[in-house]
Amino acid sequence: MKRSLMARLWPNATAVVLFAVFAFPVYWMFATSLKPTGDIISDDPVFVPTDITFEHFRKVLDADHFWTLVGNSLTVTVLAVVSSLVIALLASFALARMRFRGRRGFILTFMIAQMAPWEVMIIAIYMIVRDADLLNSLVPLTFFYMIMVLPFTVLTLRGYVAAVPKELEESAMVDGCTRRQAFVKIIFPLLAPGLMATSLFGFITAWNEFPLVLILNKDAEKQTLPLWLSSFQTTFGDDWGATMAASSLFAVPILVLFVFLQRKAVSGLTSGAVKG
Repeated sequence: MKRSLMARLWPNATAVVLFAVFAFPVYWMFATSLKPTGDIISDDPVFVPTDITFEHFRKVLDADHFWTLVGNSLTVTVLAVVSSLVIALLASFALARMRFRGRRGFILTFMIAQMAPWEVMIIAIYMIVRDADLLNSLVPLTFFYMIMVLPFTVLTLRGYVAAVPKELEESAMVDGCTRRQAFVKIIFPLLAPGLMATSLFGFITAWNEFPLVLILNKDAEKQTLPLWLSSFQTTFGDDWGATMAASSLFAVPILVLFVFLQRKAVSGLTSGAVKG
């Protein structure tokens, strides 16, 4: 019995320690955003803020272009995620259900694109956007963010489509449905966990992206929130209170989205990882 107790205790203790290690930076960010400036720069760290202030949040909300940049980030991220899901849904169905020449090479291309760092193409991307006269525009950001998340989305949804039995689709077609109707009425509703997983990944990737907007968008009103986070710097140093408050606000959409989607997202990732 003692051995059985220890066998259960060690995994739980390890999980608690790992949770504390990964959760502490998030807690410290939120806690610092609520501390007065004196507590933040004090030599003695204050782990639990007692003198709570919302001064840093007011400074962030009143900052120039804040709400404009919130709209820019949401627009670029949502459009990139939705467009990648539409394209990936069609591509994953073709890769999972159809057999055609070059199919393996097509899948291999997506795998290589997923592994290759896109930063090696930053100079080429800048030259293309510059020559197209699209600098300081949200259009190229949306397009390249979509390209960034597309390989993962296709590969994950392909595994999930392959997990749906073909007999369901064939039965619907026997009952009079076309292939398109069978896909819309039978397969698509069963892909909800995979769609949640890929949309969550795509949202996090596009929402956090920093280097591309730094290179392409110099206009302050055409930037996104990740680049704006670096603006709380003065000649006297970093304004850590405002930086942490801005980071907390920046993290809220991702945390809210994850809370709502985490159960289906986890099942979608695990199913898509082992099927097909």
